[in-house]
Amino acid sequence: MAKKALPAAYEPEEVEARWYRFWEEGKFFRGEVDTSRRPFCIVMPPPNVTGELHMGHALDNTLQDVLIRWRRMQGYAALWIPGTDHAGIATQARVEAELAKEGLTRQELGREKFLERVWLWKEKYGNTITKQLRRLGASCDWDRERFTMDEGCSAAVKEVFIRLYEEGLIYRGDYIVNWCPHCQTVISDIEVEHKETPGKLYYIRYPLKEGGFITIATTRPETMLGDTAIAVNPQDPRYLHLIGHKAIVPLVGREIPIIPDEYVDMEFGTGALKVTPAHDPHDFEIAQRHRLPAVQVIGFDARMTEEAGKRYQGLDRWEARKRVVEALKAQNLLEKEEEIIHAVGYCYRCGAVVEPMISKQWFVRMKPLAQPAIAAVEEGRIRFIPERFTKIYLNWVKNIKDWCISRQLWWGHRIPVWHCLNCGQSTVARNGLSQCPHCGSSRVEQDPDVLDTWFSSALWPFSTLGWPQNTPELHFFYPTSVLVTGRDIIFFWVARMIFMGLKFMGEVPFREVFIHGLVLDALGRKMSKSLGNGVDPLEVIESHGADSLRFMLVTGNSPGNDLRFHFERLDGARNFINKLWNASRFVLMNLDEKELPPLSEATLELADRWILSRLQGATERVTAYLEDYELGEAARILYEFIWDEFCDWYIEIAKLRLYGEDQEARLTALAVLKKVLSTCLRLLHPFVPFVTEEIRYQLEPESQPLIIQTWPTVEEKYKDGAAESSMSLLQEVVRSVRHLRAEMRVPPGKRARVIMVSSEEEKLNLLKEHSLVVESLVSGELELQRLLPVKPVNSAHAVAAGVEIYLPLEGLIDVEKERARLQKELRELEEELARVESKLANPSFLAKAPAEVVAKEQSKKEELQKTRLGLEKLLTFLEGVKP
Repeated sequence: MAKKALPAAYEPEEVEARWYRFWEEGKFFRGEVDTSRRPFCIVMPPPNVTGELHMGHALDNTLQDVLIRWRRMQGYAALWIPGTDHAGIATQARVEAELAKEGLTRQELGREKFLERVWLWKEKYGNTITKQLRRLGASCDWDRERFTMDEGCSAAVKEVFIRLYEEGLIYRGDYIVNWCPHCQTVISDIEVEHKETPGKLYYIRYPLKEGGFITIATTRPETMLGDTAIAVNPQDPRYLHLIGHKAIVPLVGREIPIIPDEYVDMEFGTGALKVTPAHDPHDFEIAQRHRLPAVQVIGFDARMTEEAGKRYQGLDRWEARKRVVEALKAQNLLEKEEEIIHAVGYCYRCGAVVEPMISKQWFVRMKPLAQPAIAAVEEGRIRFIPERFTKIYLNWVKNIKDWCISRQLWWGHRIPVWHCLNCGQSTVARNGLSQCPHCGSSRVEQDPDVLDTWFSSALWPFSTLGWPQNTPELHFFYPTSVLVTGRDIIFFWVARMIFMGLKFMGEVPFREVFIHGLVLDALGRKMSKSLGNGVDPLEVIESHGADSLRFMLVTGNSPGNDLRFHFERLDGARNFINKLWNASRFVLMNLDEKELPPLSEATLELADRWILSRLQGATERVTAYLEDYELGEAARILYEFIWDEFCDWYIEIAKLRLYGEDQEARLTALAVLKKVLSTCLRLLHPFVPFVTEEIRYQLEPESQPLIIQTWPTVEEKYKDGAAESSMSLLQEVVRSVRHLRAEMRVPPGKRARVIMVSSEEEKLNLLKEHSLVVESLVSGELELQRLLPVKPVNSAHAVAAGVEIYLPLEGLIDVEKERARLQKELRELEEELARVESKLANPSFLAKAPAEVVAKEQSKKEELQKTRLGLEKLLTFLEGVKP
């Protein structure tokens, strides 16, 4: 790659494409088994093969990339395994939509032909997200990319199913599940989105067999047609006398018992609960406890069944609700209706309202698998970061229920069970079955269902490393080091990986779980298509560059907490990249082609010793923060060191020597500039890999690529507390003078007389020794005094680090003109403040405006009040200044 000078402006598009191609072609991402080094392994949470990069992916993968690049530079045998999930429902729906355009259905094609079409679609369109992850800079070992339905993962899935089945941990039975009537399949709990939805609470009178009524409150009156009991809390004195009696289901005439059950909430509705076992998960459990029958009145197509009665059979469930309510009113059995907002479950994929249904499905017995998973966390073999998620995990695992793993789809891992149509026996088989081993019949059919997508991804930490084969990678890299994932899938994925890892590997799947939050919009809302508030990471990369996006996401991250996306912060990240670029251009323009002499401590000046010492502190803190998964804090340290200390202080001070006559001093400054910049590039590389690699190549063209350079360590010889203390004093006085100049509106280029007074000899000597530096930084001429018998008239005054500072204003500003300007500014400010205060005093505005708008106005008021105080103070001062 030919070296060329850094252009005036950083253009990320060309740089990013070039360096990523260089890294990937050079196999720099390759993670090899190397027993001479410590392993560090991350498995990528597999995104859906149908998916495209969104901000959640961008955050999750940026955090992983920071960690893997850092550990790689530290000398670990670092492996980041990428891969995608087959996404059963989503992929099947996508291909069925394509078929519909041709006027075809999957049933018309048949299962085999349909699956051929799905594989063709996957190969053509299904790898979009992996290409997009490259744009982000993800340094995965793409040679080891996996897919949940590739040959190896499929073998692992089949082996796990069969072993669990043979141990009695997988069974088939009738249970209540989440059913999507549109997708025509069971969906998992995570695939149900609960949304606050307007609805009604209907108070229905159920006649008692012995006379009178008992009133029930329900949001789903159509399900009453399937009621088989009424439950009351055994502690509720209102209903004790009715326990054991009979009620009659309105419109149906079915006699049902009134039973006691502690699940019933005495405070909700009337405190009496209609029990519909076939259409409510809690009612199903009550029915199991009391051995109640289940009557299915809503079918798998969301239409009323024959059990609902002739009047309602065939009706859509919503139409049936309407008809039931009308009939109840006609019979004077509807006591009242209340408008409510309640949580309703929707299918995450198609948006249909989910229907709880009893269905024959395959399940995993979770209690036996949960106990080792509880112990692993309680004993500290797995650590959650932040620690508060440990309790959340344990609460869920300790109350876990059996897992429904079957799905009524064609795309996925087909359940390896064959049913005999002759004797009714079921048999698991690794290699297919043509004859029933129980009766010898050839009338055998494989179970039509496929496994839940989460079943295969639960095996991800070891299936991706080659299990069930005992591969070198499995032996070396398992357990993996850390799992990086969002807080929203702890239960559905993280816990299940722990279960399966302990069961089949006898060891935890990862040592640590680094939990991050969600990326929200600027108002704190989840990004969604319905709200239209999503931000496309690829568009951000096009406009700002991948490094800017990465740095913004990392600096906004604190473990476990959500992150709000602000374009202002994105602009700030880009400004930081540009600051680094411009500082690097400055250093490069001053470097000669010939090699610099090695640094000699004897030639180091105060600023050199200070910046080198501060660099050691930054290196130490960045590394410590990375060890603690405080990636945002690590990035903040680098931001502050590079922008403030290196660029705004050291480079400005170094210019005196770079443009001076002392050649030795010039070479020393250049050597320090190069050393600090080179170290900063290495520290920054995991966060912003593209720009740092480009600058490194121009700065040190013969060096190794940053991606495999050694991570910086603290050089104790450069730690210098005395230099930091001395420099701190100089910085404080410089800041104070700059503040006085800004406050008094002294033009930047106008040199000022600056008087500094201190009775401390040490401070005066320090200021005298470095007076040229101070004068350069404050654009002034320094006068140092031990005592000041008479304070200078017409001077702005400040105290910094125990040093009194006077800035005589004579000849610096036009006092009358400045007064007039400030008075005008104050009048305009008062008008704006009055307008804001009037708005905030308006009850109508406070009642109608969104909370964020009110908060913005309140913040504006406080800022205006603060500015007014400053202007008034300045005007008061100028009143005493003679023109």
